[in-house]
Amino acid sequence: MKARLAWLPTERQLFLAVVVASPFALLSPGCADRESGPAVLTADLPLHLEDHLDAATIVGSKVPAELPAPIEWRFDEPQTEWKALAHRNPHIPPLQMTQTEDALRITLSEAHRHPREDHLHGVFYVPLPNLERGEWGHVVVRARTSDDIRTLVLAFNLGNPNRPAADQKGMFQFYGQGVPVIQDGSVHTYVMRADWSPEEFEEWEDPWQELGFAVNAREPASIDLLSVSIISKEATYAHAPVGVRTEVQSEAHRRTLYTHTPGRLEYRVQVPEAGRLDVGLGVLRGDAPVNFRITVQPDGGEVVTLIEETYADQELWAQRSVDLSSLARRTVTLTLEADSDRTGTVALWAAPTLSGKRATDKPNIIFYIIDGGGADYMSVYGYNRRTTPNLEHLAAEGAIFEHAYSNSTWTKPSTPSFMSSLQHSVLGGYKTNADPLPDQAVTMAQHLHRAGYQTAVFTSNAYAGTMSSLDRGVDALREASVENNSVSSRELHQDFRRWRQAYPGEPYWVHFQTTDVHWPWNPVAPFAGLFVDPESRERFYEWERRLAEVLGLSGPRRPARGMGPLPAEPFEKASISHVAFYNAARGLYDETMTHNDYQLGRLMERLKASGEWEHTLFILAADHGYWPSTGLFDPLPPEWAPNLRSFLSRVPLIVVWPERIAPGQHFSQAVSMIDILPTILDLVGVPMPEVMQGQSLEPLLLGKEGWEPRPVILDEFYFDWDTGELSGLIEVVDGRWGASLEIDPDSE
Repeated sequence: MKARLAWLPTERQLFLAVVVASPFALLSPGCADRESGPAVLTADLPLHLEDHLDAATIVGSKVPAELPAPIEWRFDEPQTEWKALAHRNPHIPPLQMTQTEDALRITLSEAHRHPREDHLHGVFYVPLPNLERGEWGHVVVRARTSDDIRTLVLAFNLGNPNRPAADQKGMFQFYGQGVPVIQDGSVHTYVMRADWSPEEFEEWEDPWQELGFAVNAREPASIDLLSVSIISKEATYAHAPVGVRTEVQSEAHRRTLYTHTPGRLEYRVQVPEAGRLDVGLGVLRGDAPVNFRITVQPDGGEVVTLIEETYADQELWAQRSVDLSSLARRTVTLTLEADSDRTGTVALWAAPTLSGKRATDKPNIIFYIIDGGGADYMSVYGYNRRTTPNLEHLAAEGAIFEHAYSNSTWTKPSTPSFMSSLQHSVLGGYKTNADPLPDQAVTMAQHLHRAGYQTAVFTSNAYAGTMSSLDRGVDALREASVENNSVSSRELHQDFRRWRQAYPGEPYWVHFQTTDVHWPWNPVAPFAGLFVDPESRERFYEWERRLAEVLGLSGPRRPARGMGPLPAEPFEKASISHVAFYNAARGLYDETMTHNDYQLGRLMERLKASGEWEHTLFILAADHGYWPSTGLFDPLPPEWAPNLRSFLSRVPLIVVWPERIAPGQHFSQAVSMIDILPTILDLVGVPMPEVMQGQSLEPLLLGKEGWEPRPVILDEFYFDWDTGELSGLIEVVDGRWGASLEIDPDSE
């Protein structure tokens, strides 16, 4: 079978139809004309000052005339100081480095496959002249490959030969940010943060003496390096005197306004009832402190200094709040000013937001995704274990959809789809782990931020954040590196509470994406032991290790193929009953589901106690299902229609909005996760995007006409870098029947 995929809408239609509205269009209709003086901004909704630079008076903030020059190596001529590093295992040779006409070619052969690893690995480096790491922002690599090179990982300083290998990260002291490599044979630019690292890196105060890279592949392959550059932090901000970009400090990503010292921004604002200004202060370099000053001057009054402090911690945001309630309903000049001993130093103002007493009927929105949370394993959907008692209470307060379906089988294709209401194929298919969304695709966060919402994302899966461009339009994002993903919800809920304390204005939009039920499972008390006794639990972990050995893997891997069960052969070789294995997997999954449900119950209790629940639109869903019970058949069934399998594509969907959506509603119609974005925009009165593929569920939820039944489309596509074609699956389901079509341009 050979088929071609027709994109609906076409790329050109998508480009022409998605219009990105200027954030400055959100100014109140009562704002003053620019010709008569600075516009007066109001804050009936939270006022994002960084979005209103056109209404600000900018004084100073000049880009420095002289910036540290980048350190650059161009490989169109030999660079003999670059060397391959010998492996700790004497049986593995250094990788091969060859000079070509315009590049340094790095080659991995079968000899570079570690005996206990399932991939090829090599490292190379160049000496540096004892740099101060804090002065440098990014490492930029220009490279090309058409081979199976998977990742390029930044590394710092050679390992100390006098220290045991167990005390170090490998052949280097530290490894930093890694990037997936694009394998289309064209030249691509890869940007890696020079100041990002694991927590232990924060204690490293040695000079930066070597710049290294680790390169990984599945099969023998090569990659051509055309150039490598190290860029100073200040140079990253040299394109504008004032601007907005996302900055990160200790996993906390913030939408940030930046200026250069000395400089100040003056805003004319009308202070709302119970007014307050919330802002995070940050610096690029610990050796370049910034003096931050916030003042306010009422019309006809004196200048009052609200905050003045010197800050120098480049690892953390300094969150500050200013009480403006005494100036309610008055027009004032609000000034953000920064200075330093070093002219041109960058000052960071994270999400400067003016808010006050709730003055809108727009609800708060909590969009809660249980990553991998299959409806088939939830008691609220009839599962025979009481895994979700709190979701049962939640469903009783609103509406539950019995036949809701995910877009795809895993997070990377699924989450960007329902966040933009565009199918995975329309977004271009899977290219790499860090595919950005097309610029024309507007995310849920962007829609709500432009409508005046405060926006935040709390996730323990980067596919639901920066690796999918889902930080766009987000004031605060935390991608938590949780030690035990089975209790991620507890930490993410704490992050949410801290954010609400720092930014208490309303309305707000929050996207949670927990990984409690995501493999590997490590349930904690009192949920551990509910369905799997300690002995069976340890036996399951041992079985995982034995299966890994049989499969030739370096350690346990999720025992799934396309999110389905492993074939019978590995179990037979490992002398493991596949029925017992999957029964234990199901029990551990159920224990983590029960934990997430418990934490959800506590979250709802706090929202009710704070008075927020009564004006909150709460939507509970999942990005896809999961596989724990798929191997409970004997013999194992063949795989078919991968997306249509209920355990994988059927997800929960519960919608609650007190006094707006009638409680106790059950809907049997088939609906899709890409219906969520238009539903939210419809319910809260925000204009719809001109291009979307979902349809609003508002008519169903409010008992109105206008909803039309239609089959749900699931698709998942992979981009071929050699041909530029997509291959994958399109499947259609309406809750009663389904059809599956494989798209494979290479098949006959």
